[in-house]
Amino acid sequence: MSTARTFSSRHPIRVFLVDGHETVRHALRDVLDAEPGISVVADAGSVGEALARPPSPAPDVAVLDLRSPDADDITACRELRSRMPGLAWLTLTSFDDDTALLNAVLAGASGYVLKQIKDSALVFAIRAVASGRSLLDPAATARLLGDLPARTAAAGTGSTGPGAPAPAALSPEERHMLRLVGDGLTDHQIGRQLSLAEKTVRDRIARLLPKLGIRQGAPASASAAIARTRTQTPPP
Repeated sequence: MSTARTFSSRHPIRVFLVDGHETVRHALRDVLDAEPGISVVADAGSVGEALARPPSPAPDVAVLDLRSPDADDITACRELRSRMPGLAWLTLTSFDDDTALLNAVLAGASGYVLKQIKDSALVFAIRAVASGRSLLDPAATARLLGDLPARTAAAGTGSTGPGAPAPAALSPEERHMLRLVGDGLTDHQIGRQLSLAEKTVRDRIARLLPKLGIRQGAPASASAAIARTRTQTPPP
């Protein structure tokens, strides 16, 4: 859905690093800042911090570590992407499975790469998503989203913990919204297609996530971090 863009040494790709480990952020910064045409302009320790204090001007690519994200983290990712429609997400993960792909899709990522990736491959991925390309396999995404409602419902209490109710079936409207999410649309773009306010779209997606077996976050989740930051006095 992104428009193709070109970058150069004079107009580098502006990268935003989001990772909970400061040493990882420093290592990534060293690798990327050494590349011509790429510049790390900001970093954050969590999605909540990124949302509460987004860099300005907006970066072109966010390299984001989603470690077993909860519903709050996914909602925060989508809100940040709606605030920065030109921002491309590249999810950084240690896992190569359907869960990692689902997390990337629901967060609005253009692709995901493994933490074991070679430096040259990471640079290639950043350049690719910055130029508007998607690194997500459309067939794999369609298969995952198509199978998800039935697979989640079949998992029953086993997917949400002992004694927990089975995930609810998705309505036709929710299935449609899930397909639009899978197409990589922002909440704003989904709202335009469905004639809904952007906040309404975000709220509906937030209510949809538990039906997919994605739990609400613990107190240290993104929304809690946002709330804490909003109550603090901005630094001078």
